[in-house]
Amino acid sequence: MDLNLTESELRFRDQLRAWLKDNLPEKPIKAKSDHDPDYWSNLRSWQNKMFEGGWAGVTWPKEFGGRGATSIEAGIYMEEMATLDAPERVGTIGEGLIGPTIMAEGSDEQKEFFLPRILNATDIWCQGFSEPDSGSDVASLATKAVRDGDDFVVNGQKIWTSYAAVADWCLLLVRTDNNVAKHKGISALLVDMKSEGVSVRPLRQMSGESAFNEMFFTNVRVPARNLIGELNDGWRITITTLMNERANLGSSIYILFRKNLTALIKRIKELESGGMCLADDPINRQKIAQMYLELEIFKLTTNRALSKIANNATPGPEGSILKILSLIHI
Repeated sequence: MDLNLTESELRFRDQLRAWLKDNLPEKPIKAKSDHDPDYWSNLRSWQNKMFEGGWAGVTWPKEFGGRGATSIEAGIYMEEMATLDAPERVGTIGEGLIGPTIMAEGSDEQKEFFLPRILNATDIWCQGFSEPDSGSDVASLATKAVRDGDDFVVNGQKIWTSYAAVADWCLLLVRTDNNVAKHKGISALLVDMKSEGVSVRPLRQMSGESAFNEMFFTNVRVPARNLIGELNDGWRITITTLMNERANLGSSIYILFRKNLTALIKRIKELESGGMCLADDPINRQKIAQMYLELEIFKLTTNRALSKIANNATPGPEGSILKILSLIHI
């Protein structure tokens, strides 16, 4: 097996390196608070710049504005973004979860409208799956949608929602039939977060941060054309989204892990204990080596999942492995 990069892969890497060198912000993009509007505006601008440069949605098929990157190229992309400490991709949920779901299940109208807006950061997305009384049993959700003419009228609550405070749109799971098995009466709606009746409340954590939110829907009218897939077929849509979540979560988490490991190595080279540099301690070196190996395995597993996305297939069991590893390390 030849593990060296091919000429095409080297060209991909060099093009990305050159573009990042010329376009990375001079100063890191940092937030003054959890929902600092300037921070989110700067991240949107960064994502739009990546889009204009052809570096947003690299694993998306070319027909939808991506590069159709191979699994190796996806790995190169993660490596370079981590190495050069590139800013957060504000479109992560849209790019990694919602976009692939719309590609797989959306109407031509939905694809034409939503997909470009995801890549250029016109729209930030969140997903409305979890509920206060459902735990990990997504199928037991109670948020209800009733058809009324050309609209669905939605009432209910969601919780633990990332990006909800700044999101423009939400992929929302709702119950549309109470007379069948719980997983058969679910539908998926694309909901404008600026709709009347939508409210968001940040959840304050012990750290003082509020990365998650509660969402409340009170008589929210959603156009029936924003139903994704068929009525009461939301469970299948859910599986598609979750498989993409697990695969794409790995790519963003890998970059975070790499940054943290690099910072850790730098730190132990600077500290001493008992007159010895921590980096010279064989136990510390062994632990660092183990972390590095696990991180590379994580990357390869991520690449396997991403390669399926690039080939218009739904990620399989490797996505579940990534989800577990991500949660353990978080």
